[in-house]
Amino acid sequence: MNYIVYDLEATCWEGESPDMVQEIIEIGALKINPYGELEGTFNSFVRPVLHPNLSLFCRQLTTIDQISINRADTFPNVVEDFQEWAGVFDDEDCMFCSWGSFDKRMLVQDSASQPGNRLDRAVPLKYSSAIPRVAPLAHLQGLKKVVELEGFEFSGVYHRAISDAENLSKIFVKHIDVWRV
Repeated sequence: MNYIVYDLEATCWEGESPDMVQEIIEIGALKINPYGELEGTFNSFVRPVLHPNLSLFCRQLTTIDQISINRADTFPNVVEDFQEWAGVFDDEDCMFCSWGSFDKRMLVQDSASQPGNRLDRAVPLKYSSAIPRVAPLAHLQGLKKVVELEGFEFSGVYHRAISDAENLSKIFVKHIDVWRV
């Protein structure tokens, strides 16, 4: 079994925005084999369609610029590339692992709401919210703090999908026996 340790970034606004639907703007992932070895990485920006212009808050939080988003492909194409990379079309056994339920919810939401994607028609995907199974109080802390509490140095840019996935994978590999099936 391969483990796809992933993180997403999504459109966001300062404060509550009940009328604004979030959309994925970046997918970052690492493929980890059963021995805890890195098999590959995936990183892609995603161009949102409902709210194509990132808010100032979102640009500052994620450091993702509008030009990168404008040049990105839309979700159906990116998620197909992501699934191809993960091996779901090859009937590879894999589990998608994220920091928490937000990433799973966003992946499922965008897959259901975007025409042309195949996530719902792919082999049944296994999901796990990785950290709560290892550290029950992790939901009270941010990823950066938990990485440090686990004895690692946070590397990369916080709130960037690939950096967050890389840091999450450090914790995941440390506790890989928890996920072995």
